[in-house]
Amino acid sequence: MNEVQLVECPRDAMQGINTFIETEQKIAYINSILKCGFDTVDFGSFVSPKAIPQMRDTEMVLEGLDLSSSNSKLLAIVANVRGAEDAMNFEEISYIGFPFSISEIFQQRNANSSISQASKRVEELHNLCLKNKKTLVVYISMAFGNPYGDVWNPELVLLWMKHFSDLEIKIISLSDTIGVSTPESITQLFSIVIPAFTNLTVGAHL
Repeated sequence: MNEVQLVECPRDAMQGINTFIETEQKIAYINSILKCGFDTVDFGSFVSPKAIPQMRDTEMVLEGLDLSSSNSKLLAIVANVRGAEDAMNFEEISYIGFPFSISEIFQQRNANSSISQASKRVEELHNLCLKNKKTLVVYISMAFGNPYGDVWNPELVLLWMKHFSDLEIKIISLSDTIGVSTPESITQLFSIVIPAFTNLTVGAHL
């Protein structure tokens, strides 16, 4: 029987809000989510405050979270090795998330790196996680389409999933970065990737 895990992602919603949300308000909100029984809560990120000002207080938010009565695991997003090294200092964090785009243009815009550079970064992050008893989650951005004119097809998604599977990465989340997925396209893609990668936990970040 297949197991379904629910991941809640307040971090993604918060980081898109321009007005800074006070740390205490973030703590109260995420603590309420921790009581709901989600498998994982994507709560914050270790990235440059210049890139995502809203998440500049992630460490302070973490200090205020009450995990004593929650079974939910915590996930934090990073954009590079330096951010991951910062995240490694916190035992409370179980998962490190890294957005990897199969669109060259979006990869450059989102992380100022090429797909080739980002691929090498995934390997570095994976090794760092293994040394620190954490699990890397690779988000494949633009998994359901590409507005920039780059090549996109299900086979390209499969190609990168195989690459990461060969690196023994266990969790890959297919991300609808630009909001173009439909029930039909989600069904089509997952009907291909799930049978092809029975060794992986395959997520949908919509």
